[in-house]
Amino acid sequence: MNSQWNSLSSIVQVDDIKSKISNEKSVVIFKHSTTCSISAIAKSRLEDLEINDSFDFYYLDLLSYREVSNYVADAFEVVHESPQILVIKDQECTYENSHLGIDIANLASQI
Repeated sequence: MNSQWNSLSSIVQVDDIKSKISNEKSVVIFKHSTTCSISAIAKSRLEDLEINDSFDFYYLDLLSYREVSNYVADAFEVVHESPQILVIKDQECTYENSHLGIDIANLASQI
């Protein structure tokens, strides 16, 4: 995990993202499966993402935190996929992509 990424491991954090943090700045959530080769490719693509003050980046190990992963899908009304990237702005998911569709260029244009 990139040292600039916040670990997403609780439902309380998801509620904070939805009710407070996403109203102040964009939030990126990366849902990662540690046993999936496609997820590993997506993760390596995101390793070079430059984190700045305009957004927060959260990493969710969905195998360790399956309940949190399911809650993210429900809270932001998206179908669960793995790997998956979400951009949250003003309490809503404004961008979602999965599998090999995850790349820095697409993500950067949405933040």
